[in-house]
Amino acid sequence: MNGLIKHPLLLAALLVAAPAMGQAPDEAPAEPPAAAPTPAPKVAPGPPPKSIEDLLEQVRQGSARLTDEEEAREKEFIAAKARQAEMLAAAQAEEQRLVARSGALELQYEENEKKAVELADTLRQRMGTSGELFGIVRQVAGDTRGHVAGSLISAQLTGREAPLAELGESKKLPTIDELEGLWFILLQEMAAQGEVVRFKAEIIGDDGQTTESEVVRVGPFNAVSGDKFLQWLPEVSKLSVLGRQPPEMYRQTAEALTGAGADAGNVRFAVDPSRGAVLSLLVQTPEMEERLEQGGVVGYAILALGAVAAAWGLLRLLYLLVLGFAVGLQRRKPATPGRWNPLGRVLRAYHDDPRADVETLERRLDDAITRQSGRLERGHWVVKVVSVVAPLMGLLGTVTGMIQTFQAITLFGTGDPKLMAGGISEALVTTMLGLVVAIPLVLLHSGINNLARRVADVLYEQATGLIARQAENAEGAAEAGV
Repeated sequence: MNGLIKHPLLLAALLVAAPAMGQAPDEAPAEPPAAAPTPAPKVAPGPPPKSIEDLLEQVRQGSARLTDEEEAREKEFIAAKARQAEMLAAAQAEEQRLVARSGALELQYEENEKKAVELADTLRQRMGTSGELFGIVRQVAGDTRGHVAGSLISAQLTGREAPLAELGESKKLPTIDELEGLWFILLQEMAAQGEVVRFKAEIIGDDGQTTESEVVRVGPFNAVSGDKFLQWLPEVSKLSVLGRQPPEMYRQTAEALTGAGADAGNVRFAVDPSRGAVLSLLVQTPEMEERLEQGGVVGYAILALGAVAAAWGLLRLLYLLVLGFAVGLQRRKPATPGRWNPLGRVLRAYHDDPRADVETLERRLDDAITRQSGRLERGHWVVKVVSVVAPLMGLLGTVTGMIQTFQAITLFGTGDPKLMAGGISEALVTTMLGLVVAIPLVLLHSGINNLARRVADVLYEQATGLIARQAENAEGAAEAGV
């Protein structure tokens, strides 16, 4: 019985001590185990003992089995401890290797820092010249782009702005190809400025429709199609017909240039050396009809009076020229006086009564000459009055126009010189019209008065001759009677 009690106590002690061999409570292991111990296999319960001997035998078998298990677990713990030492040695070796490598990398980092500083200095030195060159290239590319965009040559040579824009906006050093491209565009622009070429291009017409037509380009100055002058529109990169064309004399030169063949030689053409500035001012110059409209009612009244007076003066001039020719013919035939010229009518007053005394003949001739002189100077006052009134009417129009100009200045101020210049220009149009009408009328009046005076002088000369002849005849008859 004592043996039975002894063996169960030993079994309990083993069962309690078994977990204590792995780890003491509240104590951390000195080193982490490499591998967990193999758990004891579970033993299937045997049949219940039938006697004390069976129970004792089972206890003995369990004690032996537990002893074997404890030995196996002890061996495992010893092997795990040996492996932990090996792992510790390997970790320490790896640590030493990494420490050595860290020192080497630190030395290499310091050397790389020194090299980076040296390379940065070298880069700054080399970028000093290259940066200046890059700035010049960007500036030239930008200036060239603006020039090319507004150049008339771009109507023929298209697609030159994109590479210039890319080069001008680039943030890196230009390549050799980009520099050569910029150089080529500059040479191309210079060469095209001395050419007169024909090419097909799209033209925006007066109606806004785009048509493809033949264009003749004269350097960077002018482009024409037929008798139409063209302008370059950089916004749409197309040519457009000028909304208002220059005078006919310039359009004729454009038509001659367009129609000239390859073997035509030199062709007269009106070139605008300012590349459109002079042409734009030329087309803005008011035409004659617009000038007349600026004169207003006073201007039209001046022109109407001038036209009437000029027509009457020209008729009188033609009449007096014909009359002077007829008087010249009558002087050659004084014996046969005609009725369709003043001299013939004066001579007829003598031939109607050739025996009249000198005083009677003189009165008759004076009366005939007076009547003919009135006919010779008939209506001359119209030309004279209009020639005097026309400048006065022009001055009246100028005064009224200046009044309107000063009213506009009162309302809008003097901030816009074009407003004042336009008003003064319109005000002076009437004065110009008055002088334009008056000067020719003064000359016309002088001409017709001179012709009338010459005819009247002939009449007086012939009448004086007739009176003298009649007086001689009367003296001869008196002497013969004596």
